[in-house]
Amino acid sequence: MTSRSNGKMHVGELDIDVPLVRRLLAVQFPQWAGLPIEPVRSSGTDNAIYRLGAEMLVRLPRIDWAVGQVQKEQEWLPKLAPLLRIAIPAPLALGMPCEWYPWNWSVYGWLDGEVATMENLADPKQFAIELAEFIESLRQIDTAGGPVSGSHNSSRGVPLATRDATVRASLASLHGIIDTELALKAWEVALRTSVWHGAPVWIHGDLQAGNLLTGKGRLSAVIDFGCLGVGDPACDLIVAWNLLSAETREVFRTTLAMDDLTWARGKGWALSIGLIALPYYLHTNTVMVRNAHYTIAEILADYKRGLG
Repeated sequence: MTSRSNGKMHVGELDIDVPLVRRLLAVQFPQWAGLPIEPVRSSGTDNAIYRLGAEMLVRLPRIDWAVGQVQKEQEWLPKLAPLLRIAIPAPLALGMPCEWYPWNWSVYGWLDGEVATMENLADPKQFAIELAEFIESLRQIDTAGGPVSGSHNSSRGVPLATRDATVRASLASLHGIIDTELALKAWEVALRTSVWHGAPVWIHGDLQAGNLLTGKGRLSAVIDFGCLGVGDPACDLIVAWNLLSAETREVFRTTLAMDDLTWARGKGWALSIGLIALPYYLHTNTVMVRNAHYTIAEILADYKRGLG
């Protein structure tokens, strides 16, 4: 794995700070240039986020692979929002590349809320139901013209087998950190699950705690649609293992009425994401590492109970 330095998560990551954001605003959106700008603490890996005044935020790709997310969100989030039961980000303006910053960037409306944790939920089972209902409402939206899963959304929603080589390479670097033998067995079980034969559906692609906001202990918003695409619905089941407990996981599954094969692929998706993220972010993103450990542990516990 290529080394990273200077506190950055990726090789080739740009330097982004408050002065850069203010300079971009001054040139492209001078009506907002005098507003306070504050970095937003986030475990997100693809974008830098800055709060702009009380009601907006600026979101800028850190790395080249995230650049395509900007146009996709600008186009599709306004179309999806009226059809969903939960609030999602609303793009307000599209920033253009310039001599100080090479890519498109976005201004969004600010969404209040706390990052979801099992501890700050008023009723974890109700949260699981609300989350399942969000996924179901997203799946019901017409996919005509939607972006088919591929490189633009980190290939979320494609057949699991396409991730096999990367998962095995990650496992080779995790000896002594997790039970790699058991993880490999669980991964190979997931690989034997048949591929999705139904019509592709809308997927968020990255449902995890950092992208779920709560208000008064209830699900209030879903954010970060960079992995939005049209593909296998199993990918949106990853939240069952990267956030939910065993008990709430069962409520989530029952609400979605998910078939066994899709559930098994969802578990494979969650495992693959955890196994790939753990070595990649091991020294640069403690939240991602902690979440990867939790996800892997939950799936291996399922496997030991004969549920995998």
